[in-house]
Amino acid sequence: MPSLTLKLALAGAAVLVVAAGVRLNRPESAADVQETEDAYLISDYTNVAPRVAGTIASVLVRENQRVEAGDLLATIDDRDLRLAVRSAEAGLATIGSQIAQQQALIREAEASLEAISADVSLAESDAGRARKLVSRAISQRALDEAETGLAIATARRDGAAAALEAARGLLRVYAGQKAATEAALDTARLQLSYAQITAPVSGTIGQQSLRVGQYVSVGTTAMAIVPLDKIYVTANFRETQLARVRAGQPVELTVDALPALHFAGRVESIGAASNVSYSAIAPANATGNFTKVAQRLPVRIALAPGQEGMERMRVGMSVVPRIHVDDRKEPVR
Repeated sequence: MPSLTLKLALAGAAVLVVAAGVRLNRPESAADVQETEDAYLISDYTNVAPRVAGTIASVLVRENQRVEAGDLLATIDDRDLRLAVRSAEAGLATIGSQIAQQQALIREAEASLEAISADVSLAESDAGRARKLVSRAISQRALDEAETGLAIATARRDGAAAALEAARGLLRVYAGQKAATEAALDTARLQLSYAQITAPVSGTIGQQSLRVGQYVSVGTTAMAIVPLDKIYVTANFRETQLARVRAGQPVELTVDALPALHFAGRVESIGAASNVSYSAIAPANATGNFTKVAQRLPVRIALAPGQEGMERMRVGMSVVPRIHVDDRKEPVR
C-alpha cells in the first residue's frame, strides 16, 4: 500500500508538472482574457486660444466649470478693433458717394453724347443737300461751310464718346475700390468678433490661465475644454497579447479611482503602429548586442454609454481593461 500510494503521488505530481509546463509554455495570446494595467482614460480635449492680441477685459468662467459650445468664456479690450471697423465703414461710405457722383456724371455724359449725335445727324443732312445743290443753287462756299460743320459735329461726338468711356472706366475703378473696402470692413468686423472668446465645443474647463488685465498674444493657449461625456480608454497591450484581439470584442474595465464599480466597453480599434514607432529617436537594433523586448500597441476601447459612475471619470485616470477574446457577444457589466 505505501508503495502504491507513493506511485499515485508521483504520477499526480508528474501530471501537475506536465500541465504546468504546458500552461506556462503556451502563447500569451491563447488566454481567453487579455488584461493590462498600462491603460488610461482619454478624451480629445480642445485648446482655446485668442485669435487677436490684446488685454483681457473680463473672464466669465472658472476652472472645472461645465460650458456649452458657443458660450462666452472671456472678452478682450476691443476699442482698437471698433475703431478699425468705423474707419472701414467711413471708407466704404466715401467710396459709395464717389460712385453715386460718377454715375451722375455718366448720365450727363450720355445725354451730352446723345445731343451731339443729333447735331451730327443734322450736319450730315445739311452736307448731303449741299453736295447735291452746289452746282445749281448754292455756292462752293456754302458747301464748304456745311462740310466744316459736319466735321466739327463729328469731332464733338467723338470727344463726347471718349469722355463717356473715361467716366465709365473711372466708375469701374471705384467699383474695385468698393470691393476692396468691403473686404477690409469684413475683416475688421471679423477681428472684432474675435475679441469675444467663445467655447468651440461643449465640455469642462481645464487649465484656465486667463486673468483680467493680462495681455495675450494670438495663438497662446488660454484654457482647455475637456468633453468628459466622450471619454474613452487607450490601453497599451503587448504585441504577444493581440493575436486574437479584434474590434467589437467586449471589455470589462475597472478604474483605480473607482474600485467598487465595474464598467463595460468594446474594442474600437487597434493602433497602426507600436508606441516606440512614434518616438523622435527610434531604437537602433541593427548593430551590437540585441535584447528582444515585446512592443506595446495602443488599443482604443469605447465605453458603453449611460453607465453608473461614468460622471466621476476624469481624463488620465488609470484603468485595468480585460478584453474577452472568446467570442462573447455582450459587454461584461
